[in-house]
Formats: sequence, structure tokens, C-alpha cells
Amino acid sequence: MENFLQYLSAIWPLAPLFLFIIAISFRLLDNSTYLFLKKDILVNSSNVSRNLLKKQIASSDDTQFKKQLKRALLFRNLQQSFMIMAVATLPLSFILYFLR
Repeated sequence: MENFLQYLSAIWPLAPLFLFIIAISFRLLDNSTYLFLKKDILVNSSNVSRNLLKKQIASSDDTQFKKQLKRALLFRNLQQSFMIMAVATLPLSFILYFLR
């Protein structure tokens, strides 16, 4: 058990970095801007808002397009969740690193 705790204490400071990398991966999987441009819907930035995604899901009649937008919204939510976890674990990892 002590070996496991020692191993965990060595890896814990890197947890925010791992969570950040996972969040960036989900951001790269989010292709909502491409989906809008493919349907000739002009957007101002590459970061499409969640409200616009939800509005297009509600108003679209194309089931394939809705499915793709729902997947993009899922990736956006996962990305934000992992970013929040990365920010939340950063102070905890510093505290545990210096108390070790």
C-alpha cells in the first residue's frame, strides 16, 4: 500500500497536465464550425457558442445534421468539463506536492 501511495504522489502533480491534454483532444474533435460551413451557415468565429448549437439542433430538420451537432455539443461539454477539472486539480496538486 505504501508503494502505491508513493507512486500516486509521484504522478499526482502531473494530473492537471493530463486533464488539460484530454480537454484539448475533445476540443480538436469538436468540428461544429465545419458543420455550419458545410450547411452554408456563416459563423463569425471558429468557437461556435453552445447556445447557437442548441438553437440549430432545435430548428434543423436534417436528422444527420442534428446527430452531428449533438456529437459536437457533447465534445464541447466534455472539453469544458475536463478544463474545469484541470483548473480545480492544479491548486490541489501544488499543495500535495509541497506537503510531500
